[in-house]
Amino acid sequence: MKFYDNAVAPSPRRVRMFIAEKGLEIETVEIDIRAGDQFTDTFRAINPFCTVPVLELDDGSHLITTDGCYAWLEETYPDPPLLGRTVTERGHVADAMQIIMFHGQMAVSETLRNSMEAMVGRGIIGPDDYAQIPALAERGRTRGTRFMATLNDMIRDRAYVVGDAFTAADIDAFIYVTFAKWAKIEPEEGHMSVKRWYDAISARPSAGL
Repeated sequence: MKFYDNAVAPSPRRVRMFIAEKGLEIETVEIDIRAGDQFTDTFRAINPFCTVPVLELDDGSHLITTDGCYAWLEETYPDPPLLGRTVTERGHVADAMQIIMFHGQMAVSETLRNSMEAMVGRGIIGPDDYAQIPALAERGRTRGTRFMATLNDMIRDRAYVVGDAFTAADIDAFIYVTFAKWAKIEPEEGHMSVKRWYDAISARPSAGL
C-alpha cells in the first residue's frame, strides 16, 4: 500500500490526519504539485484527474478521492471509528462533512484559485486549465467568512463537531479553519467555540503532520 501525498495541500492533509488517528504507518510518496508532478505521464496513469491524495491498495487499484480513502480505511481498520460509531452517528458525521466541504472548504478553494497569482489558469483543480474569475474569489471569501460563524454554531459547547467523540468531521473542519487562513479568513471575536475547539484539535499529534 502507498499513499501519494503533498505536504502543504489541504486534501491530502485530511487523509494524512485520518491515517495518523488510525495509528497506521503507510509508505508515502510525495507529489510536488508546485513542480507539476501531478501532470506527468507517470502520475496520470495512477490518477487521470491529476490530484492528490491517492491511496494505492495492495491489489494495485487506486482510490483517488478523500472520501474514497476515508471509506476504505474505516472499513479495513475500524478502530478507532472515525466515521461514526452507530448508524445514527454515521449519518450525522456524513452530514457535517458535506456541510463543511461545500460551505467551508470549497468556498476557500474558490477564493484562492480565483485570486492567487500562482493559480493563474488553474481556476479549477484537475487536468484541464480554466481561467480565473475574480468575482468568484469575492464570492468565495464571503461564503468562507460566513461559514466560520456557522461552524461556531455547529460546535457550540461540545468538545467535537459531532457528538462526544473525535471524528472525520473534526478533521475536515480543522483543515477548513487552517486552510482559510491562506485566504485571510480567521475566527472572529465572537467565535469562541471555534477557537476553543481549534486549540484542542491542534494539540492532537495528528494535527502536526
